[in-house]
Amino acid sequence: MVRGKTQMKRIENETSRQVTFSKRRNGLLKKAFELSVLCDAEVALIIFSTRGRLYEFSSSTSSINKTVERYQRKIKDVCVNNNGIHENTQILKDGDMSMTKRIEQLDNSRRKLLGDELDPCSIDELRQVENQLERSLEKIRARKNQMFKEQIEKLKGEEKCLLEVNKRLREQIERQHYLRDEDLEVVAEKREEEVETELFIGRPEKQKR
Repeated sequence: MVRGKTQMKRIENETSRQVTFSKRRNGLLKKAFELSVLCDAEVALIIFSTRGRLYEFSSSTSSINKTVERYQRKIKDVCVNNNGIHENTQILKDGDMSMTKRIEQLDNSRRKLLGDELDPCSIDELRQVENQLERSLEKIRARKNQMFKEQIEKLKGEEKCLLEVNKRLREQIERQHYLRDEDLEVVAEKREEEVETELFIGRPEKQKR
């Protein structure tokens, strides 16, 4: 025979209620003991009957009060940590809201600088946008002029290097021409000496009979 499922509601019959309490109390105490032994867990169980009678179980060797005190300390620490987490969460939320507002302000300023959404602006706001654009243009022009100067200085440095290289090449070519002219002069002198040794000036010698 299949056992029916017990409906979870108060048992109206006092005798049945007392029998069920006794059975389930013993089963609950047994399960608490098994849990403490099998899992090496610290278990404390407190039961008060409808008549105010106390039933308890503690896996602690000393007393159930040690487990209750440990529970109270743990609850206190959890509450403190939760408060700290709540405060940190609130700070992060406030920071996110402030950052969101800052991003919206920057986005609105960017659109105004681009010339968009100017209709709702007052004259003072338009004047502020105009002044900001003028300051930005001054910074841009100053940066552009600085870059031009840096580029001119760089080109001057390159020109100086090229002039030095050209000077060295010119001196090298001049030395080569000078050495070649000296070689030509030496060759010409040698030829003149050879020609002078072959010439004979005077009367020809008579042939002997």
